[in-house]
Amino acid sequence: MSGLKIEAVELSALGSSNNLLQSGFWGMLKAEFGWKPFAFRFSYPELCTDQPLLVLVRELGAGQSLAYVPHGPMLPDSAEGCLDRYWNAAASVAEALKNQLPASCMFIRFDPPWGLSSPALSGEQNGYPEKALSPSVSSEKSSAGGSVPSSRFKKSMMDIQPPSTVLLDLSGKTEEDILSGMKSKTRYNIRLAAKKGVEVRFAGAEALENWYELYRVTAERDRIALHESAYYERIFSLAAERQAAEDGGAPELHLLEAVIDGVVEAGIIVSYQGQPGKDRRATYMYGASSNNNRNLMPTYLLQWEAVRAALSAGCLSYDFFGIPPADDPDHPMHGLYRFKTGFGGMILHRPGCWDYPYKKTAYTAFSGLEKGRNFYYKKFRKRK
Repeated sequence: MSGLKIEAVELSALGSSNNLLQSGFWGMLKAEFGWKPFAFRFSYPELCTDQPLLVLVRELGAGQSLAYVPHGPMLPDSAEGCLDRYWNAAASVAEALKNQLPASCMFIRFDPPWGLSSPALSGEQNGYPEKALSPSVSSEKSSAGGSVPSSRFKKSMMDIQPPSTVLLDLSGKTEEDILSGMKSKTRYNIRLAAKKGVEVRFAGAEALENWYELYRVTAERDRIALHESAYYERIFSLAAERQAAEDGGAPELHLLEAVIDGVVEAGIIVSYQGQPGKDRRATYMYGASSNNNRNLMPTYLLQWEAVRAALSAGCLSYDFFGIPPADDPDHPMHGLYRFKTGFGGMILHRPGCWDYPYKKTAYTAFSGLEKGRNFYYKKFRKRK
């Protein structure tokens, strides 16, 4: 793309982003857990101007590394016919960064936030549109006009952030509006939990130790990977440090607990990022629950209270952050799909991770290893 401008900046220059994974805070956090953050600002004459970009680099050994762009680059909301131009822009960014990233980089992995489709939860087909799923690899004319150039992108062997999610629109809504948009069973479960004595309370970092023990139970039950407890503790302590420094880039974090007869049976971590009433987003980051009293539906009331709190805090949306790609009963996480979609909102499908190789031979070898790892964690381990 002609006219692309990109320059290296300090991490603090990303601080105002309402995209948590593209914020300076996220770069600082990842710097303490094996990643090296690089911050840039760029402009696209055709699509946008002066956008931030966080790139994380991780050493892999043997003199090789990879670069990762979580939920970036951020571009205007996608519209019909624009996706080819977005991929063209991403390819231009990849080329521009080639000489600004370490020479050890085999490839740069993009995890775009762009939506591919977002049908309302009304029984419509929620599969990926075939045309939008992958970067264009032809020179055919796009519906937006102009030629779509060939692409060097390769579909990653594994996704890092969940490609599909549920977004609940809070803008201009009342609690009654949100409740009416839910499935009847979800409303019933929320009321059942309240009737049966489930209490929701807001806790702070002091409750993380107990929450992490519940998270370990959840990880074992659902066969999911989790970080060491120090990672979650550092999210809260770093956010507090950056808020004290008043750099404007730290998220507001909340830990909510569901309590039954004095015992914490579930807990979730939610972040707010951005300015209240303007561009503020709430994101459900992590959730944990015990194996007890599940029939009292504590997680339903927990999420409802989190949504209510986000609405009161001036958030314009609530991101449930991760569901299976379709309503498939055979999927090992099908229960998660039914749970999150029950709250209403819209399903958003993103492209998932796509790689732009710098070193083709090394990248091919790495992809083979990653394919085996992905099979173990995403297929074998969850179905075992």
